[in-house]
Amino acid sequence: MSVVSSVLVPYASYLRVYEPLAAFPEPERDHWARYAGRTRIPTAQDELRRSLADLVATPPVGVPVHESGDAFVAEMDGVVCVCPWRTRLRGWLALDELMEMFPGPVLDVVLPPVVRGQAVADHERWAERNPDARPWILTSVWQVPVRWFVLFSDEEREYVEAGEGGEPPVLRYRTPMVQARRRLARALKTLREAVDEGPLTEGLVDVGRWLEEFHPRALVELDYAGLVHALPAAQLAGDRSAADVAEGIVALQAGDAEGASEAYGRLAERWRAVRDRQFAN
Repeated sequence: MSVVSSVLVPYASYLRVYEPLAAFPEPERDHWARYAGRTRIPTAQDELRRSLADLVATPPVGVPVHESGDAFVAEMDGVVCVCPWRTRLRGWLALDELMEMFPGPVLDVVLPPVVRGQAVADHERWAERNPDARPWILTSVWQVPVRWFVLFSDEEREYVEAGEGGEPPVLRYRTPMVQARRRLARALKTLREAVDEGPLTEGLVDVGRWLEEFHPRALVELDYAGLVHALPAAQLAGDRSAADVAEGIVALQAGDAEGASEAYGRLAERWRAVRDRQFAN
């Protein structure tokens, strides 16, 4: 779990990549093969609890001292795929974001300067030895970035209502890597032909570069995760954000600026309402 998402829990969404065991070199491949066969595999909630435990320690642990050996596990077409947590790497990356998001006095309350300084020094030394490292999980707080929805279709939406035993609802999308890359490429082509370069185009380029780092038979997942707690049940059940994004792109392809604007307007209003909750008591 990243520092950013830990500070603002539980309202975070995640974009994850699950790679087949064949994508990992030995001995890591053997480790994940044994791990995937365990009776109980930690969940996203377990990861969250561990991160919170680090933050309430004295002094707080902004970035784990050791890299996690845990992962999320999924199966696609009979192939076992794993998504390593890599909490230490994600913690370093999130710390960089945190230092840009908050003024010094506020940041000092969350993570004292000495803790941040040590984390930055550790990251610099580690990055020199691991220049090609990348996370399997991207995190966003109080929203799902529009660029993430581009990777999925409405038919891939999976929604499970809250359970009677107190289980939270689940809303996620899953798609094969080849589909995610194809959709992103088409959307990028459409945007470049229809509108000027902007944040959405730049964001898609960044996501595309990230996806290219992974095995072509990987699985891509968008998980609303903690955001389900920020959305009323009816709104969550009716959320078709991926469909709105796809509709907007099709409209742009057809030269229908009004249709594209309507689709984007629905999307923007939905997520503006969610972000406004960040500042509510």
